[in-house]
Amino acid sequence: MEVSGKIKMLGEAKNVGSGSFLKRDLVVTTDEQYPQHILVEFVQDKCDLLNSFNVGEAVKVSINLRGREWVDPQGVTKYFNAIQGWRVERLAAASPTQAPPIPAAETFAPAETFEEEEHDDLPF
Repeated sequence: MEVSGKIKMLGEAKNVGSGSFLKRDLVVTTDEQYPQHILVEFVQDKCDLLNSFNVGEAVKVSINLRGREWVDPQGVTKYFNAIQGWRVERLAAASPTQAPPIPAAETFAPAETFEEEEHDDLPF
């Protein structure tokens, strides 16, 4: 799966849990009618993939959806989801479309003679 948009937030790498687990967050804002701010987690060696990116850049992020189950001390089961990134690519900036060049005036030859009656062959 993929998420495309502009980087809104680029977090620092942090050690979580027992201290040996590395995690870095990225927020991508999608370009839709109703833009979404998608939090994507990068873990362990994948954190380094974000080093060359900056806030505001257009990117395409390859993701995996992760889900887990947790039972609290009272015996209630809860479910958690995570979006985990594993690749980031820059999107090429869209180049503005260019109108075809307008020919110079000297490329058009003027009519030698013009008589209204000769050229009025339309049926209306």
